[in-house]
Amino acid sequence: MNVYTPNSQRGLARLGYRMQWDDAFRAYLQKLDAVKPVVACGDMNVAHEEIDLKNPKTNVQNAGFTPQERRKMTRLLAAGFTDSFRFLHPGQTGAYTWWSYMFHAREHNAGWRIDYFLVSDSIRDRIRESSILSSVTGSDHCPIELLLDE
Repeated sequence: MNVYTPNSQRGLARLGYRMQWDDAFRAYLQKLDAVKPVVACGDMNVAHEEIDLKNPKTNVQNAGFTPQERRKMTRLLAAGFTDSFRFLHPGQTGAYTWWSYMFHAREHNAGWRIDYFLVSDSIRDRIRESSILSSVTGSDHCPIELLLDE
């Protein structure tokens, strides 16, 4: 499945809505996972861990890196899903999928990893590669790629 997660917006104007959406999304994925394994891909609008963005200290209260959003991602993963990129590359730094158009952020690789392939834990042993194709330009995001064994 593909997903675009709502952004909490400037001033966290939609953080409450985002929290409700995260709960509903988790429940939906769990419902699907009860029938067959799930692969969910998309812009999840959260940098889960400090390693997932260039400047974590200065972004703690910004949309996409609030403690609330990060906790919801932790709950989603604990509900039976694996972040395919971190599964294969647990300590890799500088791996981002989104860069602001301001301040030459992409040129300086001052980005955030907010695009994910999540897979059901039941098939995580089939993850062969999970890549960020940062050399592909044309957007403020770059493509990501997942290869699964049959």
